[in-house]
Amino acid sequence: MFTNAFLSGLTMGGTYALVAMGLTLQYGVSRIMNLAYGEFVIAACFAALILFTSMGISPLLALLVVAPAGFAVSWLIYRILLTPLVRRAPNRGALEVDSILATFGMLFIVQGIMLALFGGDYSSYSYFNTPVELLGTTIAANRLIVLAVALAVALAAWSFLMHTRSGTAMRAVAVDPVAAGLVAIDVRWAAAAAFALGGAIAATGGVLVSMFLTFNANIGVVFTMKALIVVIMGGVGNIAGALAAGLILGLAESFVATYVDPGLTIAVTYAIFLAVLLLRPNGLFGARAR
Repeated sequence: MFTNAFLSGLTMGGTYALVAMGLTLQYGVSRIMNLAYGEFVIAACFAALILFTSMGISPLLALLVVAPAGFAVSWLIYRILLTPLVRRAPNRGALEVDSILATFGMLFIVQGIMLALFGGDYSSYSYFNTPVELLGTTIAANRLIVLAVALAVALAAWSFLMHTRSGTAMRAVAVDPVAAGLVAIDVRWAAAAAFALGGAIAATGGVLVSMFLTFNANIGVVFTMKALIVVIMGGVGNIAGALAAGLILGLAESFVATYVDPGLTIAVTYAIFLAVLLLRPNGLFGARAR
């Protein structure tokens, strides 16, 4: 029972982490609080569903199309919708408020388009649902794939941010965009690129979770809220923190559901979240509050 709860928690946590990594990039670097983030995850779910059921394209191959599309769409949204907000905002606090209002409206636009195209019914399909024996317990292969991709994305994103010039520029913009501009960093490009990368990660998460999740056009807010919890717990803009926070939440929920009561999983999620806010307001990997 312990092994089953542990593996289930790891795979669930990997899902949380993968979905949240894109939002932590968008918010950490661009300072855009994207309340429509979950809708783009669900849009990727529907894209994978169509490609698989209508054209027979594997969701893993669909990533080669959907992830770049998520990057391109997010880039365009930043340039067309959000850049005017960036230009007029007198400071980062004002930008955050404006972005909340703008993306809140965008949430309903994207949701409305999906409802018009796909209706409000739940959709699902099964791919790579092969049972795998691991440590004496059985787990679906598609969930292990999500965990593996979450670890790979975290490693790739961390390596990019820490060991490339573009990644260093994004980190500089996240810390102080004014100072970054003074040393010849193109702040608008860095913010747009980070927002677009976040969109690509959201699309990747959507494609992968669609392999085992039942979804409809109205549940994007669930992904947004869970991603926000993970981002704040791990530290805004911190990829490793998002991975750690996602795994912690997944394990906690799994053990509570197994040993206590499945109805308490939401309660334990918010209890952990509140504890982190009280003890480490800047997140698990952020600087300790003084």
